[in-house]
Amino acid sequence: MRALARAELALLGRSRGTLFAALFVPLVLPLSLYSVADGMDLDEVGLDLGAVVLPGAIGFSLLFAVYTSLVSVFVTRREELVLKRLRTGELRDAEILCGASLPSVAIGLVQSLLLAGGCALLLDMAAPQAVHLSVLGLLLGLGLCAALAAVTAGFTRTTESAQVTAMPVILVSMAGSGVMVPLEVLPDRLASFCELLPLAPVMTLLRGGFTGSLSGSETLFALATGAAWALLSVFAVRRWFRWDPRR
Repeated sequence: MRALARAELALLGRSRGTLFAALFVPLVLPLSLYSVADGMDLDEVGLDLGAVVLPGAIGFSLLFAVYTSLVSVFVTRREELVLKRLRTGELRDAEILCGASLPSVAIGLVQSLLLAGGCALLLDMAAPQAVHLSVLGLLLGLGLCAALAAVTAGFTRTTESAQVTAMPVILVSMAGSGVMVPLEVLPDRLASFCELLPLAPVMTLLRGGFTGSLSGSETLFALATGAAWALLSVFAVRRWFRWDPRR
């Protein structure tokens, strides 16, 4: 798996489009999020600017550095028969997918840490009040985005269409999972529905780690929802992931 991860990292460096989306897009989008959050009435819901911008910035990193890039990676390697050849060796299916995911997951992790440090300095944020929740949310987000990428790749026919098939998850997550707009500012009925979206528990845990306002029942609900999506994604990968080219 280490050898596969090193090879995948080298190939990722040669793909300029994927590299740009993974490295630069998550670092630029928080600037627009800052302007959006600055116009919200956050005091009524007990949030401040940092508690909106930083979790949202990490959400962008998960979506673009991990999810979007891995959809392209899985589809490209499948169409080039790389995955099919790897299956003839000693690696198991899960090891192949995990090894191919490691570079993107590592980039997402490093980006999240850099964003946390940068936002703490620029927005004068205090230390997280429940850092364990933020860590749980980040780890859940990294694993869930990798699994969702494998699911999406199973329904993607070509490398060129990877950006199109990944767009529904990106748009739904940005609009309803708390990446762009915190669930706390949404109407109660809409927020209750949005809490069930794939990345909603990740954002809830990340934001709750910084605010410290997440109750025990809310934490358990977020963990249960995230675990349910993770198990569903693993089942979908085992059921529908394609190892042969879709020609």
